[in-house]
Amino acid sequence: MEAGNQTPVTEFILEGLPNTRDLPSLFFLLFLLIYLLTLLGNALTLLTVLCDPQLHTLPMYCFLGHLSVLDACLSSVTVPKIMAGLLGPEGRAISFHSCVVQLYTFHFLGSTECFLYTVMAYDRFLAICHPLRYSTMMSRKTCMGLAASTWLTGSVHAAIHTTLTFRLPYCGPNLVEYFFCDIPPVLKLACADTAANQVVILANIGGVAAICFLLICISYAYIIAAILKIRTSEGKQQAFSTCSAHLILVVLYSGPSVFIYLHPFSSQSSDGSVAVFYTAVTPLLNPFIYTLRNKEMKKAVRKLACGEGFSRHA
Repeated sequence: MEAGNQTPVTEFILEGLPNTRDLPSLFFLLFLLIYLLTLLGNALTLLTVLCDPQLHTLPMYCFLGHLSVLDACLSSVTVPKIMAGLLGPEGRAISFHSCVVQLYTFHFLGSTECFLYTVMAYDRFLAICHPLRYSTMMSRKTCMGLAASTWLTGSVHAAIHTTLTFRLPYCGPNLVEYFFCDIPPVLKLACADTAANQVVILANIGGVAAICFLLICISYAYIIAAILKIRTSEGKQQAFSTCSAHLILVVLYSGPSVFIYLHPFSSQSSDGSVAVFYTAVTPLLNPFIYTLRNKEMKKAVRKLACGEGFSRHA
């Protein structure tokens, strides 16, 4: 039957997370705790950066502030809907337009975060490999320009995929075999050939991820070479400490997402378990990893807890 003779879908039903139906109350409390800690941790990181005069003017912590906003927003796109689905069948329903917004917002924030990790690697490269010219090469204007470019590029990247996904007709069925509206599970429901979209997913998302990861690897190749030339062990340890947190975050974020989008039409149940990690767990871990592995952040958090950060900033 032709798509034009069928009724367009006005609502999707999200299948939700696998293996959560037996204990919905327990999983609801678990995700509620994760969500609240994510918001608290990222808000604390952002507040610390803004209130400490020694941090909020440094590019590295400026980027960290942007990362905190992205993590809090990214978690807010998916986790509340997961919790709503655990409360009952009506919570798994999502209107067509809300699905469009969720898909766009998720890819906007996700791709922006990917670009931001790349910019943060470049910042570390300049700081360690060109310390004498760092303040000139990474001026406040340059820092703000790079941060803004990640948001702008992310919005364009998401707009392309959202437009290509929803230009197709959707006329039933309407069960999304996933816990939120993402490209692979939504495309499965299209009443048209999705071959072109599959190519775009592999070429665009895969290409962007590969290029970002390659640039990060190149930056750290130069960084490691520069660190090995440092004569004192204290200097090496300090240089490694400023980079290790960023490297951990890159691995935690890029690993699961590459696994999903490089085989977009695989088992949704296995992908759902992996996707929860970078949509819910990684945004929770990011602020704690940066705080625990960064001496400046730990000092700033202690000052903020004692009220010193506010007084100095004033």
